[in-house]
Amino acid sequence: MHARSSRLSRLALVAGAVFATLGVSVVHASTPEEQAVLAPFQALLDGIGKRDHAMMREALLPGGMITLKRGDKITQLHFDAFIDHIPTTGNTQLAERIHDPLVRIDDDIAIIWAPYEFLVDGKLDHCGTDIAHLVKHNGKWLVAGIADNQHASCAGK
Repeated sequence: MHARSSRLSRLALVAGAVFATLGVSVVHASTPEEQAVLAPFQALLDGIGKRDHAMMREALLPGGMITLKRGDKITQLHFDAFIDHIPTTGNTQLAERIHDPLVRIDDDIAIIWAPYEFLVDGKLDHCGTDIAHLVKHNGKWLVAGIADNQHASCAGK
C-alpha cells in the first residue's frame, strides 16, 4: 500500500505543478492575442515537464536558438540540441513556472519577458528571467528564440 500511496503523492505533485504552470500565463494575459503569444512558450515549458520532445518542437520555429547565461558562462544551442539535452525518461520531476509575464506584440512579432522559478521534484532549484521572441507563421505563433539567466539565490529557497 505504501508504494501506491507514494505513486499517488508523486502524481499529485506533478499534476499540481502542471496546473500551476498552466494557470500562470493565462491569468496574466489580458487580451486573447497575448494569450495566443504565451501559449507556445507555455507549451514548451509543459513539454519540458512532460519530457515530450515532440510537444517542445511543435512550439518552436525550426532553426531557432536558446542562449543560457549561467554565472559568467554563456551557452548558445540550436533548439534541436537543447531539446536533445532534455531526458525522455527518468523519475525526476521538472517544472518551470513563469509569473508576471510582460508581452509586447507588433503585428506578427512578439516578445515575452517573464521571471521564472525552476523546480526539481517540487523543490525550488533556481530562478531567473526568460526572454522569448516569437513570430506568427501561417497564423500560428512560434517561439523563434529564447534567452534566460539563472540565479541560485531565490526568494523561498
